[in-house]
Amino acid sequence: MFTKQIGIDLGTANTLVFLPKKGIVLNEPSVVAVSLDDNTVLAVGNEAKEMLGRTPDTIVASQPMKEGVIADYRVTEAMLRYFINKAIGKVRFFRPEVMVSVPAGITSTERRAVVDATMQGGAKAAYIIKEPVAAAIGAGIPIAQSSGNMIIDIGGGTTEIAVICLGGIVACASARVAGTKFDQAIAEYVRKKHGLAVGDQTAEEIKIKIGTAIQEEKEKELEIRGRDMVAGLPKTVTVTSNEVAEAIQDELREIIQAVKSVLQETPPELAADVIDKGMVLSGGGALLNKLDELISKSTGVPCYIADDPLLCVAKGTGVALENLESYKRSILSAK
Repeated sequence: MFTKQIGIDLGTANTLVFLPKKGIVLNEPSVVAVSLDDNTVLAVGNEAKEMLGRTPDTIVASQPMKEGVIADYRVTEAMLRYFINKAIGKVRFFRPEVMVSVPAGITSTERRAVVDATMQGGAKAAYIIKEPVAAAIGAGIPIAQSSGNMIIDIGGGTTEIAVICLGGIVACASARVAGTKFDQAIAEYVRKKHGLAVGDQTAEEIKIKIGTAIQEEKEKELEIRGRDMVAGLPKTVTVTSNEVAEAIQDELREIIQAVKSVLQETPPELAADVIDKGMVLSGGGALLNKLDELISKSTGVPCYIADDPLLCVAKGTGVALENLESYKRSILSAK
């Protein structure tokens, strides 16, 4: 068996690469820096993320994935090639089989774009697996059984909610609200309340360090720096965790609405299973403090965070690749 297998969680914010028997070998931001002069790719991943918001006119650092789907095909292809080469080395005799996760609500055109970009990026065969299914496999949920399991995967660009039974999705919703929208809401709030302009990276830092889904009695505080909107000069302000909860409440409400809509679509037998077992939270958004509590409170169904929520989808793609036969029904198209 000479063919290498690679599982890729192609996310809006981060891309993770999983190699069977080795586990997660790469976890880098889905950011590419392109030179406008000669249209070449200058940097990908961590190096490119450091350039976000800091580039001169001749360089553009951007995220080629928007809301879980490809927004810039050429750049995505370059990014996939970089990640595949970095994971298994440039010198190789056999092209790898690659499995990529995509949002459940993806259209056939968007799916085709992912397959084509993966093939152009150096794959021998490209398989597609829906994100909630991959997240459920990675979270250790036995998806092939005849009882229902519900997974909520909150990534960077989309929130994927699905009830899975017998290896397939019974009811699902894809909300285009997730980590990136949280960052934007925080930046907007800081601009309105404190008159301070901050970049995406600062907003993300606020979310990670003091973000919470429910107002707390003991508030956490964080000092941030940005540009004063009035004077135009650098300024430092203090932001509290309760302000973050207030800033992202609309986005959280949208996610909860999507969770409720999936629960309403779920057949009664499976709904009983979900109440018994609870819902499983995965993805980077699952790390937001007290989010599981908020979802439980709003739906009346217990909610648990998966082990290593950030890695669930990538692990799931790897496991599904290793066991292609048993997960055949869960995997969409191959080429």
